[in-house]
Amino acid sequence: MLITGAVACLDERRMMSRTRWILPGQLGPLFDDGGPMLLIESRSLVTAAPLHRAKAHLLLSAIRHRAAELGERGEYVQVDNYLDALAGREPLEVINPPSYAERKLANQIGAEILPSRGFVTSERDFAEWAATRGKKRLLMEDFYRAMRLRTGILMEGDSPVGGQYNFDHDNRLSPPKGAVTLGLPEPWWPVEDDIDAAVREDLDRWQRDGLIRLVGDDGVRKFAATADEAQRALDDFVESRLNDFGPYEDATLSSDWTMAHSLLSAPMNLGLIDPRQVIDTVNAEYTAGRAPLASVEGVVRQIGGWRDWVWHLYWHLGENYATEHNALNATTPLPKALLNLDNTAIEANCLSQSIGDIREHGWVHHIPRLMIIGNWALQRGYEPKQLNDWFIAMFVDGTDWVMPANVIGMSQHADGGIVATKPYASGGAYISKMTNYCAPCRFNPKVRLGPDACPFTAGYWAFLDRTEDQLRSNFRMAQPLAGLRRLSDREAVVEQEAQREGL
Repeated sequence: MLITGAVACLDERRMMSRTRWILPGQLGPLFDDGGPMLLIESRSLVTAAPLHRAKAHLLLSAIRHRAAELGERGEYVQVDNYLDALAGREPLEVINPPSYAERKLANQIGAEILPSRGFVTSERDFAEWAATRGKKRLLMEDFYRAMRLRTGILMEGDSPVGGQYNFDHDNRLSPPKGAVTLGLPEPWWPVEDDIDAAVREDLDRWQRDGLIRLVGDDGVRKFAATADEAQRALDDFVESRLNDFGPYEDATLSSDWTMAHSLLSAPMNLGLIDPRQVIDTVNAEYTAGRAPLASVEGVVRQIGGWRDWVWHLYWHLGENYATEHNALNATTPLPKALLNLDNTAIEANCLSQSIGDIREHGWVHHIPRLMIIGNWALQRGYEPKQLNDWFIAMFVDGTDWVMPANVIGMSQHADGGIVATKPYASGGAYISKMTNYCAPCRFNPKVRLGPDACPFTAGYWAFLDRTEDQLRSNFRMAQPLAGLRRLSDREAVVEQEAQREGL
């Protein structure tokens, strides 16, 4: 018995001393159990594809700040690719990596793989829930309700606080009439330091030497790169924007790129702040009577619902999900204006503003992503895998796991309805209602034919014409397709959009 205990103690000490390889999505305290750490800055992170400058800067800044925090407890290496730093090492441990490629590499080097962290629900939780669905679809709203029941978040026993799970209907206000901003205080911004300066110098040199290709503006870093900065960003959101987040969650204004959003998606995806901490913080604001339920529930739904759901779908749908689906036969290559973030080449004001905001900040919120950029791409049949890769590369919060269900599934309906029950296509009326982009635009959202025809309004009908055969069996598309068949100028609109040049 004493011998067995001694062996167990030796095994425990050996496990305690095993070095943990931490990845770029695992840079915060949640992924640190106090042992020795290996942090690899692989240049392949920024050389694999044309990348937004703000994304490259944030990624390298976060890695280098973490290395500085770890000090002597961390081994920090800079290499061209991961294997240069991993080959020939003693066995490592790693928290389950957040991409298929990284998980394959972890298995290749024989690392001990620990359970995933950084989400409200575990992969086992999702598997158990999915198993109860039988042949039913894995809808986000159903997953969200199951998550609430499992965790007790915003619950009173088995009933949701406020008598309903979803306050989305209350969170659809148009922006204030005549406003160009919401009038909220400027968000808290991080202050760059010597690490950021070194990152900027390296990116400049690598680009000059032709080692990387960056697009977008080189502005000051706007997103948190450390756990302390992420906490400051959360505190600022709660203090100055949480109450307005719910009502104006879907609204967009020309001079207010942040609106009332938290700006926490990037630090969460870097692992700098625990999503459950964010949820518990806003929940405490509601409990204390300082924040409305609709706003708090909106945050909970985005993080514990949508974010967790697309993470689990990434693994559930499989490694080839993004390449195997093109249900609407979309094959148009992405235009240079999008690839280069050249908003000056775009006539439609809403699209130009959205691409301009991405060029400047590497980020826009979900409505410009889905209902402007995604809607435009859907209508014009952009190749879905290429669009998915573009979203990953151009957004500071873009990751391999977050985009496929969002882009391939929801935005482009390329999976034929696995993720979303219908295509997210709309005409200019929605954009006119939820933004202030239409007033100065040379196109009229109410017009579908002629020189002033809105490319979204006309494009909507051209999209339905092109995809009618594929969408005919979708019961949610019966009414729009019936409207298409009644359209007296259908052929003229379709021909006009086929001849439309540029963006």
